[in-house]
Amino acid sequence: MVISTKELGRSPGSMIPLVEQIPAPANVGVALIGVREGSEISLDLRLESVHEGVLVSGIATVEITGECGRCLTPIEYDYEADIQELFYYEGSAEFEQDDEVDQYWVVGDYIDIDPVLRNAVVTALPFQPVCREDCLGLCSECGKNLNEDPEHHHEVVDPRWAALAQLADIVAEDATPSKTSDEREEK
Repeated sequence: MVISTKELGRSPGSMIPLVEQIPAPANVGVALIGVREGSEISLDLRLESVHEGVLVSGIATVEITGECGRCLTPIEYDYEADIQELFYYEGSAEFEQDDEVDQYWVVGDYIDIDPVLRNAVVTALPFQPVCREDCLGLCSECGKNLNEDPEHHHEVVDPRWAALAQLADIVAEDATPSKTSDEREEK
């Protein structure tokens, strides 16, 4: 996503608007949620020439897609990322000499807004996306969506009591009369 700044020149105070639709690059997101590669990104930016470089400000609208981290239901919504970043001219003395601060450069007459867009979008994505705040998720036994049937449950016997449950079943079978006493005497 390289943009030409040639029209600006290097005269502080000049400004050009940039309203454009571009395809999304690959890998803008995290495991469960992000921007689908090739989907449309709407840019509504303003490029301003300042003494140190080019100030890019505006909004990038992207379509976020993914799935709920609890129930795996598809999630889809639009997100407007605010962008405001200074791209320094090569050889500018105004930049910070700090490795931990992201600094962007005007190379020739071009700026690459890809890393700025990635930072604005990816940092705003939820770590554990959910379809709704009270999502119940999936049943750990059978995988059924608990949002569809909140009363769903399984009868689980504690393994320490399993032998007692089997004994109760045997006693119940013996107590059921299968043959009457008269039928047993005939044999």
